[in-house]
Amino acid sequence: MENMSDVELEIVDNEFLRQFETTIEGQKSKIEYAQQERKIFLTKLVMSEEQIEKGYSEDFIVAVFNIIEERNIRLVPTSPIIAKFMRKNRRKYKDLLPVGINI
Repeated sequence: MENMSDVELEIVDNEFLRQFETTIEGQKSKIEYAQQERKIFLTKLVMSEEQIEKGYSEDFIVAVFNIIEERNIRLVPTSPIIAKFMRKNRRKYKDLLPVGINI
């Protein structure tokens, strides 16, 4: 499995559509979200199967997690793919979870 981890993704927060967007190899990908108070719920990852197989989904998720961390808000991953990534990297990202929420 390839991984592009040294490539910087350009992430756009489209607040009107409530989604983080990026373009990878000419294809648009997005993570849809809902926000309330100091929490952001990552509800859906939309990305081609080919991009996921190449490992781009993890790079995209990490980039979005970094944005959320910079904004100092809590993260609730309701998308199964994002929740799975969060469980796999629990130690690194556990501080992003709201108090009392375990993944």
